[in-house]
Amino acid sequence: MPLSGAKIPYKMLKDDAYSQWLGIEILESQIGRVKVGMTIRKEMLNGFYKAHGGISFALADSAFAFAANTHGKHALTVETSINHIEALNEGDYITAESVIEKKNNKLGFNIIEVKREEELVALYKGVVYRTQKEWKND
Repeated sequence: MPLSGAKIPYKMLKDDAYSQWLGIEILESQIGRVKVGMTIRKEMLNGFYKAHGGISFALADSAFAFAANTHGKHALTVETSINHIEALNEGDYITAESVIEKKNNKLGFNIIEVKREEELVALYKGVVYRTQKEWKND
């Protein structure tokens, strides 16, 4: 039996040890749109005592993957990039919202804004390939 689109991100997070280690939580989930959040911890800081760039990338990447899969088919990343705009500090709570900007039968295009409250701190762009494999209830 196919899994409902808005429930897919929760299943993905349950099986995603890295996103769990990051402390990612799903704040909103709809078909074509997912918002996630997390808090920057001390072990995520680089030698400048700022969040490593991979942390905001990973948050945006999880939001991207979760949203891309809400259409019910397994979706795989083809290409991504990120622009880091502001440095992040220990204790900052950041969110990433992925909204499907454009999709067709095979490809999806997303722009994900990473924010600290209302401040834009990173901009992530991603392209996803949509397979024909459906998400199913286990």
